[in-house]
Amino acid sequence: MDYRTPSLENRKMLCQRPKGRRQVMYQSWQKLLFLHWQVDPGQIQKMLPEGLFVDTFKNRAYVGIVPFYMWNIRPRYLPALPWVSYFLELNVRTYVHDAKGVPGVWFFSLDTNQPLAAYFGSRFFYMPYTQAQMKAERRDEGIVHYQCQRKGTPEEEKSEYIYRGVTDPSPAVPGTLEYFLAERYLLYAVNPKNGALYSGRVFHQSYPLQKAEVSRFSISPIKQAGICGVDGNPVHALYSEGVDVQAYALEKQ
Repeated sequence: MDYRTPSLENRKMLCQRPKGRRQVMYQSWQKLLFLHWQVDPGQIQKMLPEGLFVDTFKNRAYVGIVPFYMWNIRPRYLPALPWVSYFLELNVRTYVHDAKGVPGVWFFSLDTNQPLAAYFGSRFFYMPYTQAQMKAERRDEGIVHYQCQRKGTPEEEKSEYIYRGVTDPSPAVPGTLEYFLAERYLLYAVNPKNGALYSGRVFHQSYPLQKAEVSRFSISPIKQAGICGVDGNPVHALYSEGVDVQAYALEKQ
């Protein structure tokens, strides 16, 4: 099948507020760690649904682990609620595009300690959510201690991350690896009932990014996703204090 690869202009266009899409939620993503490893593009392509293609930077594919805080999660016309609007999430992701060259994110898994988020995310956004026991602690000097154990998994598969930002924050420069990895404003999802492909947009200001100092990490979530050949230290690590996000309804491709 013929397809277009994303141009830099394709990537920049998605940074703009979407027109014609229906906004459905407000969110705030905080204390994010972006850990990435290089992977075989062929392996990733075999794991993607029909209609999506692995997105690469200088012919290299990447898989990422992103633990973070979800704050102030609420539908557009409702207030945030203390017992449902604040929770944790950790996702395993890779980067893809469609046949028209529109770049986005493909999620292999999303762990959360909020059962309602797992239910609604799976039911209405077709996201592969899994419930997990999770906790995060903010320590002195900006250090975050983050832990996640997916329900039903043994203790040895528990993942743990200790990290902080260590440079002055700044937005990613277009055309760089940081821009390729972090500046993503569209997700792809598949309806498990009929296999239909959907896309969902978000809008936020560019991430204030810092180099991350990571003193502890785990690759268990990547192994749980069935991705092979990932071992050793990540090839890239970024931190962000976070962004406020507007989320839009899914649209069928």
